[in-house]
Amino acid sequence: MLAQRLRTALDDAAHRVVMGRDDLDFPGEPTPAAVLIAITDRPEPGVILTLRQPHLRRHAGQISFPGGRIDPGDPSPVAAALREAQEEIALDPASVEIVGTADPYLTGSGYAIVPVVGVVPPDLALMPSEAEVAAVFEVPLAFVTAAANQVERSATFGGRERRFHEIQWQERRIWGITAALIVDLSQRLANFA
Repeated sequence: MLAQRLRTALDDAAHRVVMGRDDLDFPGEPTPAAVLIAITDRPEPGVILTLRQPHLRRHAGQISFPGGRIDPGDPSPVAAALREAQEEIALDPASVEIVGTADPYLTGSGYAIVPVVGVVPPDLALMPSEAEVAAVFEVPLAFVTAAANQVERSATFGGRERRFHEIQWQERRIWGITAALIVDLSQRLANFA
């Protein structure tokens, strides 16, 4: 069963903070955030991703998981991830079987992102929020978690060389934090193939 396999993979490793490849050069405490890694329950599972609108101030036009800041009214990272997924892609929280959380990811821009892993039925009628999301789509889990498809790259940002992961799926470039979270999940799943 998919949910049990994912649960075992998440529970097996001791939770640790996964530092981003960026230098952690932000002042003060990181801002809590959460994303939903929604995996479709089908013979060949997929991962639901979004393409952010090109006019957004942050991460415009990038591929991401549904998610965002944890609001003061959110009782947990899980609740925040489900709320954000409902707002961004109209994913009904009742449709998500929560499996668990993966390691927090600290970003160079000052966020501590908790990845929330859940299993969803296949072929849900998801609707992107026009304000934030240009498209919602599914990529094959086996493709994005295959080490051969996870390329490590480097580029200069802000005068510093930074390393990051990139996964090219069809015309979609999955990189940065989203790819890093996929790589972390794939390393956990490798132990339970």
